[in-house]
Amino acid sequence: MIDVDLSDPTLVARVREELVATGCCVIPDLVRADLRETLRREGAAVAPLAYYDVETVNVYNTEPDDTLPADHPARIPMRRGNAFVARDTIPAGALIQQLYTDAAFQAFVAACFGLPQVHPLADPLSGLTLNVVTPGRSHPWHFDTNEFTVSMLTQEPEGGGVFEYCPNIRTARAENVADVRAVLDGDRERVRGLTLRPGDLQLFRGRYSLHRVSPVEGGTDRHSAIFAYSERPDVIGSPARTRQLFGRVTPAHLGATSRVDQLMD
Repeated sequence: MIDVDLSDPTLVARVREELVATGCCVIPDLVRADLRETLRREGAAVAPLAYYDVETVNVYNTEPDDTLPADHPARIPMRRGNAFVARDTIPAGALIQQLYTDAAFQAFVAACFGLPQVHPLADPLSGLTLNVVTPGRSHPWHFDTNEFTVSMLTQEPEGGGVFEYCPNIRTARAENVADVRAVLDGDRERVRGLTLRPGDLQLFRGRYSLHRVSPVEGGTDRHSAIFAYSERPDVIGSPARTRQLFGRVTPAHLGATSRVDQLMD
């Protein structure tokens, strides 16, 4: 399935350098060329199972809070139009399921992020997901709730759908709300863009880098697989965040929370 030597120390070193410098690295053509149509087709088959709920959100995906200053980024509303296919609806034999659970792939991810080991999430819905952005919609500016993100484009749109990000705009100890607000107000100085292709692997520190997918144009959805791991075992998403993304929770989510810092979210 993989067309790249994940055990190559030179590759790991390059990824780690780029993650330190910009919080993001792309490995082109990770999936073999002869399997990319299978990758696309499998994603397209489950895309109709995505939970669609166009809603008004803020950059932190938190509940409205009128006690915050009027110019706080959390008080800037945005329309979230992307959708997620939950892991429990993705067939066990799908290429992205095989990759997510592959021990060699997990070891590579751990090495890239400088960790002794990574663990698949214990969350039955959000461990592995397919992100679906239909034409005319976008995934607005936000931060990830997990420490790092691993993803792969499985279907590219005809136009738009560009991954944009602001490297390390906040830290585990500082929200840096003025910088975040500037981006939301249209300041492009810190914004970088990536045009991804099917089969490209992206490693990203999305907890601290503001990011979005720009509006998709044309008649084709944008699909990307999200491989969620944690440096700690047994991580399960909070009920509120899980319901927001999937429209449901499971018994495993009730009372669950697993924070890595005290940032807003």
